[in-house]
Amino acid sequence: MVADWVRCERCADLIDGKRFARTLRVCPDCGWHSPLTARQRLDQLLDAGSAAPLGEVRPLHDPLGFTDTRPYPERLADARAGTGLTEAVLCVQGRVEDRPVVVAAMDFRFLGGSLGCGAGALVCEAARTSLARRVPLLLVTASGGARMQEGILALMQMAKTAQAMAELDEAGILTVALITDPTYGGVAASFATLADVIVAEPGARLGFAGPRVIEQTTGERLPVGFQTAEFLMAHGMVDDIVPRSVLRATLSRLLFLGAPPVRPHATGTPRATGTPYAEPHASPDGHPGASPPGGRGTEGAGGVRGAVVRRVRDVAERDAWEAVRGARHPDRPTVMDYLGHILDDFHELHGDRLAGDCPAVVGGPGLLAGRAVMAIGQHRGGASLAERQAHRFGMPAPSGYRKAARLMRMAAKLGLPVVTLVDTPGAQPGPAAERGGQAVAIAENLRLMSRLPVPIVAAVVGEGGGGGALALAVADRVLISAGGVYSVISPEGCAAILWKEPEAARAAAAALRPTPRELLRLGVVDGVVPEPPGGAHRDPAEAAALVGDALAETLSELVPWDPDRLLRARAERFRRFGLDTGIHAGYAGARPRSGRDAS
Repeated sequence: MVADWVRCERCADLIDGKRFARTLRVCPDCGWHSPLTARQRLDQLLDAGSAAPLGEVRPLHDPLGFTDTRPYPERLADARAGTGLTEAVLCVQGRVEDRPVVVAAMDFRFLGGSLGCGAGALVCEAARTSLARRVPLLLVTASGGARMQEGILALMQMAKTAQAMAELDEAGILTVALITDPTYGGVAASFATLADVIVAEPGARLGFAGPRVIEQTTGERLPVGFQTAEFLMAHGMVDDIVPRSVLRATLSRLLFLGAPPVRPHATGTPRATGTPYAEPHASPDGHPGASPPGGRGTEGAGGVRGAVVRRVRDVAERDAWEAVRGARHPDRPTVMDYLGHILDDFHELHGDRLAGDCPAVVGGPGLLAGRAVMAIGQHRGGASLAERQAHRFGMPAPSGYRKAARLMRMAAKLGLPVVTLVDTPGAQPGPAAERGGQAVAIAENLRLMSRLPVPIVAAVVGEGGGGGALALAVADRVLISAGGVYSVISPEGCAAILWKEPEAARAAAAALRPTPRELLRLGVVDGVVPEPPGGAHRDPAEAAALVGDALAETLSELVPWDPDRLLRARAERFRRFGLDTGIHAGYAGARPRSGRDAS
């Protein structure tokens, strides 16, 4: 049904409803591109009658039992009733001017287009279909970021979708992203900016941190047009700005790069080409790629120094807010403290070879228990305010992530295992970081780590905050110190957005479940590293020794694996996050959870 009159949200002029429909919902006076639903977008872009829905996925439902001012299931039910969609992404196969394409179109009406387990699974299903049919993938983005109500599992969807994009890269499948307004957070820092070609509608905004967050954090007033398509074009972040009136023709020309035109079958669906999508090879016990964890840490700490606790029941429960405060304790050992204790012959390397050297990221080669490794970590500085300021409080700039990527590529070239130490509140907020391509830098690290052909072990030794932490934690094994936390967003940020009260941070922390026990239960971490009595800050040297032993033990399991096995198991590890598989999401070869194992 077409409204009689529509008021433009930019120039406030009244537009005749029929004229507005003819201009594809673009203001004929000022050029404002109004938001479209996912179905409206598909109707505008695809040939009539060519859309065929993809298969269903089974994401986890309310994995955290999350409640803020309302229970999460109620919010989901309202979003489904209000949009007619099951999730924030609508995926179909279709054609654009007779060229085949798989489309994943996001709908901002569905919980702000947030990236949760269901949305991540749908994007990956679209990528798998694109790979199986060997036709281009078109991503239409509109999102406020990762879905806080699904906590750390929502964060894992960034790695999961980046991994799917990497597989399309290796297969030579064209990917195109259409950025619509707005595209922020976890979507901007994953699949949205990993496409071969990125086009944006006029005025569309894209960035890692939203303008309100940047202004509140830095106190700076942002310039007019900040993060818009025009700003992004000037700073080299997008390939083109395409008005809606010529978008279909532009996409048709781009899709020609990926596949020739096809004629429909009688069923109206494109002809399938190529080979079916191949699932990872299974090990003899029936689990893809990996074997169950073993070694001295399997049965819990047991009083043995260096043992990695792998069973949930052996990890002490902690108050979530107190755990967050403990992870931020100013006297906890820093990443440089850890590297100084656990590595011999460590030599720090500097610079991203492009724009600068971020002091919040440190790295270089060294010897871990006699084995050469490439170590990379986030350094928040020491106890003094001046030192923390000098290291940007451990919040990396884009050059920090690019430096980490450079060191990881060097490790792959030399065949060195990679060890990463995570300790950051999150990526650096601010206009300079956005101008420098913060979202792109994080996304590229996720893609790089997902396919790096050497063992990767990550350890969260303090605070793991959002995409800034995940950019160093796409690993074969992820450990966490008993005093660490890992979450999709800080409790304060979550409280400000969902509760509308920063004072609700304690309640937000409890809802987010960022503690080691909960992370192990969800399979996001594979083991917990004990700390000295009273916490790592009580005995930094002993805390470092425990982390060093855990890293060496974990690496010893992975080093014998050939690259193909590593990549299969790593892919399966992240592919499972957020899916209702009935299998523990951590180790790719873990057994289905039983009451005994999960308790």
